[in-house]
Amino acid sequence: MKRTSATALATAPPPHEAHGHQTLSAYIQARFDEFSRSQKDVAQYIVDHLDEVAFQTAEELARRANTSSSTVVRFSQALGFEGFPELQGSAREEYRRRYERGATAPGGKAAAIVEPLFSLDQSAFETAIAADHVNVEETARKASRSDIEATIEAIAAADKVLIAGTDQMAFFASYLRHLLMLLDLRAEIVASPSQEALSRLGRIDEGTLVIGLSAGRPHPLVVRAMKLARHRKAKTVAITDATLSEVAKLATIRLYYSSNSPAYVRSHTALLSMIQGLAYGVYAKDSDQYADRIKAFRLK
Repeated sequence: MKRTSATALATAPPPHEAHGHQTLSAYIQARFDEFSRSQKDVAQYIVDHLDEVAFQTAEELARRANTSSSTVVRFSQALGFEGFPELQGSAREEYRRRYERGATAPGGKAAAIVEPLFSLDQSAFETAIAADHVNVEETARKASRSDIEATIEAIAAADKVLIAGTDQMAFFASYLRHLLMLLDLRAEIVASPSQEALSRLGRIDEGTLVIGLSAGRPHPLVVRAMKLARHRKAKTVAITDATLSEVAKLATIRLYYSSNSPAYVRSHTALLSMIQGLAYGVYAKDSDQYADRIKAFRLK
């Protein structure tokens, strides 16, 4: 009898048994395409937020991944663990190893001790601010200079920039459009499946740069925009907090931002910082020309 994918998933051995000392993150990424849609949400969150998963409950993880605690448990079992506590133990082990590597600078020297922003007895406000501070720093450290420069070049050279972002991403799409229009660049947004937005998608051509914004599971409209851009040979950039995002897979250039948060919503501080940094990068390419343009705009 042919084994179903669900059966294969349920009987898979955990990472430390399947591939020697393979990390949990690497094991999940290797098997990502086998998971169901809801399991992929859990997988993405674990890979990109390992430090949180190492200390969260199954209920907290489910809430952050926009799924149910039963899905988290089934996902753990699909990886070969008895339940979530065993998966969490593997996450803690990987997190501990990362921390130990990070505590030592190149050459075996101890890394400099950085004074924490707040005292140990942080208030809820201070905890959220501290998380944002870490998000911006992590995003900056992981950013590829070549990818950033390629994005800036693509924005500056494009005949038109189309920014796709729905729901909470619609604000950031609108803000990026505002920043680019200050530089006299042609920019449009697709934030909802309205007739006007769909007509903008229909005008994508080789001279268009399509930028897709997503947090967690991407909206189908954003995925559609990226697929259409790919079909019409337009350049594409994905700005996302999930390294395994479908939007990232469809993009030519991928930019990742960290969105860890102790709150009930994801943090978008690093996303805002990245958007402003990209706009400033375009401005810096010809600051004299753009300075005159912005000065004229302010005098209106």
